[in-house]
Amino acid sequence: SERLTLIEGTLGKAFGVVGGYIAGSAALCDFVRSYASGFIFTTALPPAIAAGAVTSIRHLKASETERTRQRARVAELRARLDTAGIPHLDNPSHIVPVMVGDPVLCKRISDLLLDDWGIYVQPINYPTVPRGSERMRFTPGPLHSDQDLDNLTTALTTIWKRMDVMRKVAAA
Repeated sequence: SERLTLIEGTLGKAFGVVGGYIAGSAALCDFVRSYASGFIFTTALPPAIAAGAVTSIRHLKASETERTRQRARVAELRARLDTAGIPHLDNPSHIVPVMVGDPVLCKRISDLLLDDWGIYVQPINYPTVPRGSERMRFTPGPLHSDQDLDNLTTALTTIWKRMDVMRKVAAA
């Protein structure tokens, strides 16, 4: 049968809180509650977080505004990266992976973004991704402004040019 028996998801990012959920039959949920170490050793969501999750879910069930705006922000960031010549992985996701391909360089770019531009992004390195496909993961949200995207694009362009110079010097 192709019937789903369990649905799991996160309450982070799109719902703006923390934690996750599972949905399935009472017997399956009880089994997970009783035997899954990740559940057994995890503290239950605090009431304020649960209330925030319920409020977010109710709002997003009735509103398309946030999803529409996020899709527009993702498309705009991708267009700006293309114009700037910053390589990014083309995918249908709301995540925009900027491809670096070197773990040391990826960490250095992440550090420069934070130190020089006040932009926090984690480098994604092996073993999360295969060696040679190191990247930074950007997730534009519906509240990111044109100015936010300008700042990010300017920062990446500036750093990218600096990194190209460093690569040429290292290769000489």
